[in-house]
Amino acid sequence: MDLQYALELIGTYFFAISGALAIQNREHDLFGAGFTGFITAIGGGSLRDIILGAYPLVWIGNVNFLYAIFAGLITTFVFFPLVARLRKTLFLFDTLGIAFFTILGVEKTLALGFRPEVAAIMGMFSAVMGGVIRDTLTNEIPILFRKEVYASACLSGAVVYLVLNYYGLERNINLLVSISLIILIRLVAVRFKLSLPTLK
Repeated sequence: MDLQYALELIGTYFFAISGALAIQNREHDLFGAGFTGFITAIGGGSLRDIILGAYPLVWIGNVNFLYAIFAGLITTFVFFPLVARLRKTLFLFDTLGIAFFTILGVEKTLALGFRPEVAAIMGMFSAVMGGVIRDTLTNEIPILFRKEVYASACLSGAVVYLVLNYYGLERNINLLVSISLIILIRLVAVRFKLSLPTLK
């Protein structure tokens, strides 16, 4: 199992946890939490594949992604008291999820023969749309429309990946560097309350 495939499974696992945790302290049962986690995990990647015409959808063509989702949901349900006590848990898992899915979305788009510009946009799209669907299901303003540095962090990581790829950096190193950059941007932005300018 290569690094790209392992990271995609890990990203799916994290997004499932993120989605399931999003409805804590609300009047939803375990099925509701599980459904939200499932949709969060597959939403962005499925929409990306539909737009790119890539079939079957990744979670349909490879059952291991379903197992990764189930593992995330089971982790949330069994260890919920522990997971819920972790500081800013939802933010942590969401950040890991978008970082993995951005770069993996870029790689998949390139592999399908699309231009780098399209790959950068689709990488960002596949990363953020799961969170948008999650927030919509839980009656929250989608994080994409808040002042937080979110989609722009994904786009920055995607561009860095494409530049390093153009100059021939070894693939696995490029994956780790670009993913780490997205995580770093998100952490710094939240820590120092940074945001993009707004329209006024």
